[in-house]
Amino acid sequence: MLREIKTEFGFDFIELGHGIRLSLVPGIQKMFEVGEVRFSSLHNFCPLPVEVMVASPNCYRFSVPSAEERERAVKQTFQTMDFAARLDAPVVVLHLGEVKMPGITDPLIELARTGKYFSRKYVKLKIGAVKEREALAPVYLQRVKDCLFRIIEYAKSKGVKIALESRRGYEEIPSERELPALLNELNSAQVGYWHDFGHSQIKENLGFIDHAEWLSAMGARAFGCHVQDCIWPARDHEPPFSGGIEFEKLVPLLPINCLFVWEMSPDKTADAIRQSIRIWKERFGE
Repeated sequence: MLREIKTEFGFDFIELGHGIRLSLVPGIQKMFEVGEVRFSSLHNFCPLPVEVMVASPNCYRFSVPSAEERERAVKQTFQTMDFAARLDAPVVVLHLGEVKMPGITDPLIELARTGKYFSRKYVKLKIGAVKEREALAPVYLQRVKDCLFRIIEYAKSKGVKIALESRRGYEEIPSERELPALLNELNSAQVGYWHDFGHSQIKENLGFIDHAEWLSAMGARAFGCHVQDCIWPARDHEPPFSGGIEFEKLVPLLPINCLFVWEMSPDKTADAIRQSIRIWKERFGE
Protein backbone atom coordinates (compact mmCIF):
# COMPACT_ATOMS: atom_id res chain seq x y z
CA MET A 1 0.00 0.00 0.00
CA LEU A 2 2.69 2.49 1.00
CA ARG A 3 4.90 1.64 -1.99
CA GLU A 4 1.98 2.13 -4.37
CA ILE A 5 1.19 5.56 -2.93
CA LYS A 6 4.83 6.58 -3.22
CA THR A 7 5.86 5.04 -6.55
CA GLU A 8 2.60 4.99 -8.52
CA PHE A 9 1.36 8.43 -7.50
CA GLY A 10 4.57 10.18 -6.52
CA PHE A 11 3.58 11.39 -3.05
CA ASP A 12 6.62 12.20 -0.88
CA PHE A 13 4.66 12.09 2.38
CA ILE A 14 1.74 9.89 3.44
CA GLU A 15 -1.03 10.28 6.01
CA LEU A 16 -1.88 7.12 7.92
CA GLY A 17 -5.64 6.91 8.34
CA HIS A 18 -7.94 5.63 11.06
CA GLY A 19 -8.25 2.19 9.47
CA ILE A 20 -4.68 1.03 10.15
CA ARG A 21 -4.89 -2.23 12.05
CA LEU A 22 -2.39 -3.02 14.78
CA SER A 23 -1.08 -5.95 12.72
CA LEU A 24 0.16 -3.49 10.05
CA VAL A 25 2.24 -1.42 12.48
CA PRO A 26 5.45 -3.53 12.41
CA GLY A 27 5.63 -3.36 8.62
CA ILE A 28 4.96 0.38 8.58
CA GLN A 29 7.59 0.94 11.25
CA LYS A 30 10.15 -1.16 9.34
CA MET A 31 9.60 0.76 6.09
CA PHE A 32 10.02 4.05 7.94
CA GLU A 33 13.20 2.92 9.71
CA VAL A 34 14.90 1.93 6.45
CA GLY A 35 13.94 5.27 4.89
CA GLU A 36 11.40 4.00 2.34
CA VAL A 37 8.53 6.27 3.47
CA ARG A 38 7.88 9.50 5.34
CA PHE A 39 4.66 10.54 7.01
CA SER A 40 2.86 13.88 6.94
CA SER A 41 0.24 13.10 9.56
CA LEU A 42 -1.79 10.47 11.38
CA HIS A 43 -5.57 10.52 11.61
CA ASN A 44 -6.90 9.59 15.02
CA PHE A 45 -7.30 6.79 16.01
CA CYS A 46 -4.20 5.21 14.53
CA PRO A 47 -3.63 2.35 14.91
CA LEU A 48 -7.26 1.26 15.14
CA PRO A 49 -8.21 0.15 18.69
CA VAL A 50 -7.98 -3.63 18.86
CA GLU A 51 -11.63 -3.97 19.89
CA VAL A 52 -12.87 -2.01 16.86
CA MET A 53 -13.30 -4.10 13.72
CA VAL A 54 -13.69 -1.43 11.01
CA ALA A 55 -12.22 2.02 10.34
CA SER A 56 -14.03 4.35 12.70
CA PRO A 57 -12.63 7.77 13.63
CA ASN A 58 -15.67 8.31 15.87
CA CYS A 59 -15.60 5.00 17.74
CA TYR A 60 -14.75 6.94 20.91
CA ARG A 61 -15.82 10.55 21.37
CA PHE A 62 -14.62 13.33 23.64
CA SER A 63 -18.12 14.83 23.80
CA VAL A 64 -20.18 12.00 25.30
CA PRO A 65 -21.62 11.92 28.85
CA SER A 66 -19.83 8.64 29.59
CA ALA A 67 -16.60 9.40 31.48
CA GLU A 68 -15.39 5.90 30.61
CA GLU A 69 -15.73 6.49 26.86
CA ARG A 70 -14.09 9.92 27.10
CA GLU A 71 -11.17 8.39 28.98
CA ARG A 72 -10.84 5.69 26.34
CA ALA A 73 -10.85 8.38 23.64
CA VAL A 74 -8.07 10.29 25.41
CA LYS A 75 -5.93 7.19 26.00
CA GLN A 76 -6.30 6.05 22.39
CA THR A 77 -5.31 9.54 21.26
CA PHE A 78 -2.20 9.29 23.42
CA GLN A 79 -1.37 6.04 21.60
CA THR A 80 -1.82 7.76 18.23
CA MET A 81 0.57 10.50 19.33
CA ASP A 82 3.07 7.89 20.49
CA PHE A 83 2.94 6.30 17.04
CA ALA A 84 3.23 9.71 15.34
CA ALA A 85 6.33 10.50 17.37
CA ARG A 86 7.93 7.17 16.39
CA LEU A 87 7.28 7.93 12.71
CA ASP A 88 8.32 11.62 12.86
CA ALA A 89 4.82 12.57 11.71
CA PRO A 90 4.34 16.19 12.83
CA VAL A 91 0.52 16.30 13.05
CA VAL A 92 -2.34 14.21 14.43
CA VAL A 93 -5.78 15.02 12.98
CA LEU A 94 -8.72 14.80 15.41
CA HIS A 95 -12.48 14.43 15.26
CA LEU A 96 -13.97 15.78 18.49
CA GLY A 97 -17.47 14.29 18.71
CA GLU A 98 -20.95 15.67 18.27
CA VAL A 99 -23.92 17.34 19.92
CA LYS A 100 -26.58 14.70 20.54
CA MET A 101 -29.60 15.90 18.58
CA PRO A 102 -31.78 14.65 15.72
CA GLY A 103 -29.62 14.44 12.63
CA ILE A 104 -30.17 17.38 10.29
CA THR A 105 -27.35 17.18 7.72
CA ASP A 106 -28.54 14.12 5.80
CA PRO A 107 -32.22 15.26 5.67
CA LEU A 108 -31.10 18.62 4.26
CA ILE A 109 -28.91 16.86 1.69
CA GLU A 110 -31.85 14.71 0.62
CA LEU A 111 -34.13 17.75 0.27
CA ALA A 112 -31.48 19.53 -1.81
CA ARG A 113 -30.94 16.44 -3.95
CA THR A 114 -34.67 16.08 -4.69
CA GLY A 115 -35.25 19.67 -5.74
CA LYS A 116 -36.47 21.08 -2.44
CA TYR A 117 -33.38 23.22 -1.77
CA PHE A 118 -34.38 26.28 0.29
CA SER A 119 -38.02 25.24 0.27
CA ARG A 120 -40.17 26.20 3.26
CA LYS A 121 -39.55 22.74 4.73
CA TYR A 122 -35.81 23.05 4.17
CA VAL A 123 -35.56 26.45 5.83
CA LYS A 124 -37.76 25.42 8.75
CA LEU A 125 -35.68 22.29 9.42
CA LYS A 126 -32.43 24.21 9.21
CA ILE A 127 -33.45 27.07 11.50
CA GLY A 128 -34.88 24.63 14.04
CA ALA A 129 -31.64 22.64 14.05
CA VAL A 130 -29.51 25.77 14.55
CA LYS A 131 -31.63 26.84 17.54
CA GLU A 132 -31.48 23.36 19.06
CA ARG A 133 -27.72 22.99 18.59
CA GLU A 134 -27.00 26.41 20.06
CA ALA A 135 -29.02 25.51 23.16
CA LEU A 136 -27.45 22.08 23.66
CA ALA A 137 -23.83 22.63 22.62
CA PRO A 138 -22.16 24.20 25.70
CA VAL A 139 -22.11 21.06 27.86
CA TYR A 140 -20.73 18.96 24.97
CA LEU A 141 -18.10 21.57 24.19
CA GLN A 142 -16.97 21.66 27.81
CA ARG A 143 -16.38 17.91 27.82
CA VAL A 144 -14.35 18.27 24.63
CA LYS A 145 -12.24 21.08 26.09
CA ASP A 146 -11.53 19.10 29.26
CA CYS A 147 -10.16 16.28 27.11
CA LEU A 148 -8.21 18.58 24.79
CA PHE A 149 -6.30 20.28 27.61
CA ARG A 150 -4.93 16.85 28.62
CA ILE A 151 -4.18 15.95 25.01
CA ILE A 152 -2.30 19.21 24.46
CA GLU A 153 0.00 18.55 27.40
CA TYR A 154 0.76 15.08 26.09
CA ALA A 155 1.31 16.44 22.58
CA LYS A 156 3.91 18.87 23.96
CA SER A 157 5.81 16.01 25.57
CA LYS A 158 5.86 14.14 22.24
CA GLY A 159 6.64 17.11 19.99
CA VAL A 160 3.45 16.49 17.99
CA LYS A 161 0.87 19.04 16.85
CA ILE A 162 -2.90 18.54 17.04
CA ALA A 163 -5.20 19.63 14.19
CA LEU A 164 -8.97 19.96 14.65
CA GLU A 165 -10.74 18.95 11.45
CA SER A 166 -13.65 20.81 9.86
CA ARG A 167 -16.64 18.52 9.92
CA ARG A 168 -19.23 17.45 7.37
CA GLY A 169 -22.21 17.30 9.72
CA TYR A 170 -23.80 20.31 11.37
CA GLU A 171 -24.34 18.09 14.44
CA GLU A 172 -20.60 17.56 14.81
CA ILE A 173 -18.10 19.49 16.93
CA PRO A 174 -16.81 22.05 16.32
CA SER A 175 -19.16 24.12 14.20
CA GLU A 176 -17.61 26.96 12.25
CA ARG A 177 -19.00 29.39 14.81
CA GLU A 178 -17.35 27.45 17.65
CA LEU A 179 -13.90 26.71 16.22
CA PRO A 180 -12.22 30.16 16.41
CA ALA A 181 -13.26 30.62 20.04
CA LEU A 182 -12.19 27.05 20.87
CA LEU A 183 -8.70 27.61 19.44
CA ASN A 184 -8.43 30.93 21.27
CA GLU A 185 -9.38 29.30 24.57
CA LEU A 186 -6.97 26.41 24.11
CA ASN A 187 -4.30 29.04 23.37
CA SER A 188 -1.53 26.67 22.39
CA ALA A 189 0.92 26.54 19.50
CA GLN A 190 0.41 22.75 19.57
CA VAL A 191 -3.16 23.10 18.29
CA GLY A 192 -4.40 24.32 14.93
CA TYR A 193 -6.98 23.82 12.23
CA TRP A 194 -7.28 21.07 9.61
CA HIS A 195 -9.30 22.11 6.59
CA ASP A 196 -11.33 19.48 4.76
CA PHE A 197 -12.27 20.89 1.35
CA GLY A 198 -15.11 18.42 0.84
CA HIS A 199 -16.68 18.92 4.25
CA SER A 200 -16.59 22.70 3.98
CA GLN A 201 -18.03 22.61 0.47
CA ILE A 202 -20.96 20.52 1.71
CA LYS A 203 -21.52 23.12 4.44
CA GLU A 204 -21.54 25.83 1.77
CA ASN A 205 -23.87 23.84 -0.46
CA LEU A 206 -26.32 23.47 2.44
CA GLY A 207 -26.17 27.19 3.23
CA PHE A 208 -24.26 27.04 6.53
CA ILE A 209 -21.07 28.86 5.44
CA ASP A 210 -19.38 30.64 2.57
CA HIS A 211 -16.37 28.42 1.82
CA ALA A 212 -14.03 31.22 0.72
CA GLU A 213 -15.09 33.54 3.53
CA TRP A 214 -14.52 30.77 6.08
CA LEU A 215 -11.08 29.94 4.74
CA SER A 216 -10.15 33.62 4.60
CA ALA A 217 -10.84 33.79 8.33
CA MET A 218 -9.27 30.45 9.35
CA GLY A 219 -6.69 29.61 6.69
CA ALA A 220 -3.77 31.17 8.54
CA ARG A 221 -4.39 28.77 11.46
CA ALA A 222 -4.37 25.65 9.28
CA PHE A 223 -1.66 23.02 9.74
CA GLY A 224 -2.96 21.05 6.79
CA CYS A 225 -5.96 19.97 4.78
CA HIS A 226 -7.69 17.01 3.19
CA VAL A 227 -7.83 17.58 -0.54
CA GLN A 228 -10.96 16.23 -2.21
CA ASP A 229 -13.63 17.55 -4.52
CA CYS A 230 -17.39 17.57 -4.02
CA ILE A 231 -20.16 17.00 -6.55
CA TRP A 232 -23.27 18.96 -5.55
CA PRO A 233 -24.81 18.68 -3.11
CA ALA A 234 -22.75 16.29 -0.99
CA ARG A 235 -20.79 13.62 -2.88
CA ASP A 236 -17.32 14.25 -1.53
CA HIS A 237 -13.99 12.39 -1.61
CA GLU A 238 -13.88 12.95 -5.38
CA PRO A 239 -10.58 13.66 -7.19
CA PRO A 240 -9.81 17.40 -7.31
CA PHE A 241 -11.13 19.21 -10.41
CA SER A 242 -13.95 16.68 -10.94
CA GLY A 243 -16.55 18.55 -8.87
CA GLY A 244 -17.60 22.04 -7.90
CA ILE A 245 -14.85 23.24 -5.54
CA GLU A 246 -13.03 26.35 -6.75
CA PHE A 247 -9.52 25.34 -5.72
CA GLU A 248 -7.90 28.26 -7.57
CA LYS A 249 -9.76 30.67 -5.30
CA LEU A 250 -9.32 28.68 -2.08
CA VAL A 251 -5.77 27.27 -2.09
CA PRO A 252 -4.07 30.72 -1.92
CA LEU A 253 -5.91 31.31 1.37
CA LEU A 254 -3.85 28.59 3.07
CA PRO A 255 -0.30 29.00 4.48
CA ILE A 256 2.72 28.28 2.30
CA ASN A 257 3.79 25.44 4.62
CA CYS A 258 0.32 23.86 4.72
CA LEU A 259 0.14 20.07 4.29
CA PHE A 260 -2.03 18.93 1.38
CA VAL A 261 -3.24 15.35 1.82
CA TRP A 262 -5.27 13.64 -0.92
CA GLU A 263 -8.28 11.89 0.70
CA MET A 264 -10.04 9.87 -1.98
CA SER A 265 -13.01 7.53 -1.97
CA PRO A 266 -11.85 3.89 -2.32
CA ASP A 267 -13.76 3.52 -5.60
CA LYS A 268 -11.72 6.18 -7.42
CA THR A 269 -9.45 4.83 -10.16
CA ALA A 270 -5.69 5.28 -10.20
CA ASP A 271 -5.97 7.13 -13.52
CA ALA A 272 -8.46 9.64 -12.10
CA ILE A 273 -6.19 10.33 -9.15
CA ARG A 274 -3.13 10.73 -11.38
CA GLN A 275 -5.05 13.17 -13.55
CA SER A 276 -6.00 15.27 -10.52
CA ILE A 277 -2.37 15.31 -9.33
CA ARG A 278 -1.18 16.41 -12.79
CA ILE A 279 -3.65 19.31 -12.91
CA TRP A 280 -2.80 20.29 -9.32
CA LYS A 281 0.92 20.49 -10.15
CA GLU A 282 0.19 22.54 -13.27
CA ARG A 283 -1.84 25.07 -11.29
CA PHE A 284 -0.10 25.14 -7.92
CA GLY A 285 3.34 23.59 -8.40
CA GLU A 286 4.77 20.65 -6.51
